[in-house]
Amino acid sequence: MAYGEPTERCAEAVLVASRVLVAVAARSLADHDEDVSLQQFRTLVILSEHPGLRPVELAQHLAITPSAATRLCDRLVRKHLITRSHQGPDRRSVVLGLSSAGRRLLDDVMARRRTDLCRIVDQLPAERQQALIEAFTDFAEAADVLMTVQPADLG
Repeated sequence: MAYGEPTERCAEAVLVASRVLVAVAARSLADHDEDVSLQQFRTLVILSEHPGLRPVELAQHLAITPSAATRLCDRLVRKHLITRSHQGPDRRSVVLGLSSAGRRLLDDVMARRRTDLCRIVDQLPAERQQALIEAFTDFAEAADVLMTVQPADLG
């Protein structure tokens, strides 16, 4: 599909910004003693937003197979960053949650990210900061709509 020049230029600007955001994210994780990958950290974020997920539901959020989610959870349980609990009388029914260490890690990393992003944004004049708020809000809404559409619906 061909896009017009304004769309292509905008996409390029978003790609540049995404590299900055990934660098901020990676640096915030690198500052911790825990060896946590971006996917493992994303799992912590998802579990903080959706406590009590079952492993199969986590797999759906991460767009990975249930067996890959189980292995991911095994690693995070060994690192004491998440918990597994049995729900009800069926011992096969497992729910996931953040451990206190996982919550501390998440809070510390997010605070570091927020500090780094504030340092970057603070270099912009107030009117550009407001424009950025509006642009990112619109961008997130557009992405949310697109991400809820199944690939078969696009085609």
